[in-house]
Order: sequence, then structure tokens, then C-alpha cells
Amino acid sequence: MALTRREFTVATLAGLAATSGMTLAVRAQGTKTIAVLFDGLYSEFWVAGIQIIREDLKKRGFEIMEAISDQDDNKQFEQVRAAIARKVDGIIIVQTDSNAVIPAIKAANDAKIPMVHFNRPPAKTDAFSVAIQADNQKIARDAVTYACEVAKQSGKKHKAAILIGDLGDPNAIQRRDGFEEAVAQFADTIEVVAKIPTEWNADTAFAGLTNALQANPDISFLFTSSDFLIPQIQQALKSADKWHKVGEDGHVIFTGFDGFPDAYALMKDGYMDACGVQNLFYETELAIQAILDLQEGKEVDRLLLDPGFAITQANMEEKAPEMWGYVLWKEKNPG
Repeated sequence: MALTRREFTVATLAGLAATSGMTLAVRAQGTKTIAVLFDGLYSEFWVAGIQIIREDLKKRGFEIMEAISDQDDNKQFEQVRAAIARKVDGIIIVQTDSNAVIPAIKAANDAKIPMVHFNRPPAKTDAFSVAIQADNQKIARDAVTYACEVAKQSGKKHKAAILIGDLGDPNAIQRRDGFEEAVAQFADTIEVVAKIPTEWNADTAFAGLTNALQANPDISFLFTSSDFLIPQIQQALKSADKWHKVGEDGHVIFTGFDGFPDAYALMKDGYMDACGVQNLFYETELAIQAILDLQEGKEVDRLLLDPGFAITQANMEEKAPEMWGYVLWKEKNPG
């Protein structure tokens, strides 16, 4: 049985955060062993993801082998080899580099062990594996389209900026493309004046946004490709006297992506207009079911999509319970 939202608590995450950079094994009674190999726990998204996977596997009675590679491709390949030597029944993996993981896929194929990529697909290869991925482009397009409609309703023209993720990550490319598809439909309202590379680095993002705001002090529309950059965005906007709530003079129409607790808090408090949300609960179910199906000899598509959703100021009350970040926020703020 899959993990329910009520069972996923901040308390279960607290101990996990301290394990970043360590290799560990968590044992439970069961007849199957699944290796869970992440490249790091460097954001709340990955901490939440691995914990949801862990809890789901435990409830199924599986034995779990866990390892963290610290974004070291060679180290992760050795972890894959160790999982193969242990004759695990399946591997759930988050790799750093989409090309560097291909030898690991081939090794798993040779050992006839199913491999599933969680939230980050590999590069194209003849080797077979399954990738679970959010429909980043659609989710970003839907969230940004809502923000564009808000901008149009204001009756003003808006200058926009986008914080782009690491372009070596397919997720970042798809989110950028979704943003561009949305704003292209509102060319009479939105002019993109700054495309800020972040390389998924908070300091790089802060410097880039600060420079963009100095060069274009009338920026009033912003999209971030990941919510983990929210603290830096808030700092930069405050410094530019642009940190204002929806409906207040000087409010920057702000759209996020991922569904972090910080994003929900900002939406609740009125600072963020919309956010594209990945459904971590659904992605976990897809990943584990893919391994079970492959073990049974069933055909499974190479790419399984999480459609996700856009949470907005208009639908927040309805959609919040489906947002993993809301679940964490609610645990910290009961009542």
C-alpha cells in the first residue's frame, strides 16, 4: 500500500536530512530488496522524495539498500555495482549526469535488474531503463499562463525575468520551454528582458537576479525554475524594494516550480501568484510499480509522466492537499 499524505511527516524527515553524504542500509522484513541510490539530499525536494520512497517500500515489506553518492558519478557507479553484487530486485536511482549514468544502466541490464530513474531521465541510449519524470513543460506552461493572465488583467505591460536551471538537466530545459510557450501567447503584455542562468546554484542565482534588477529596475514578472531559490529571490526583491503582496503597489507577479513548503507559505501569505507542482506521491507509486511490472515480465514504457498541476491564488484551497510542500508546511504549522 502506498504512503498516504497523513503518514508523511516532518518528523520522519528530520533524521534523514543528517544522512546526506553517507551510505547506509535500512532493513525491513521482506522477500525483495530494492536499492535506492540518490546523488544527494541537497534540497527539501530530494529529502522528501527519498523519504516517501522509503516509507512506501517499508509498507510493502521490502528490504531497502540505500546509498548517497554526493554527486560523484564514479562513486554512484560503484554503488550500482554493489547493488548488483547483492542481487537486488530493482534499482531506483537519481543520477547527477544523464550521460555518465549509461554504464550503470548497461550493468543493470547485464544483471537483468530493473532500473528506474526517479525524476531525472538519462540521456538517449540503447540500454533499457525506465524514467519517472514530471511533465515539466506542461506544468510550467500552466503555472506561467495563469500568471500571464493575471498580468493581462492588470491592464499594464510587464517586463519579465526567468531564472533558468542547469541546462545539463532536462528538467531545467523543459521548464524554460514551458515558460517561453506561455509568455509567447501574451506578447502584447509580457516582454522577457532577462534570462538568468543559475546552474542550480543559489549564489549564482542571487547574483544574476540582482544584476538583472539593476539593469531592468521595472521588472514586474518573475519565474523561477525551482523553489529552492526562493530565499535568494526574496532577498534580491527586498533589496530592490519589490517584495510586495498580491494587490499591493510594486508587487512582482511571481511563479515558482516544484512545490516546496516555502512556495506554499508565500502563496498563503500572498507573495507568490502561482507554482508548478510535482506530485512526489504519484511519482513514487509509478517508480515502484514499474519495478514490479518489469520483474513480472510486463512491458513498461521508457518514460512515465507525472502530469503534476499548477497551484494558484485561484485554486489554492482546493489543490493544496495534493501539494507535497503543503503537507510539510501543515506538519510544522498545525491547527
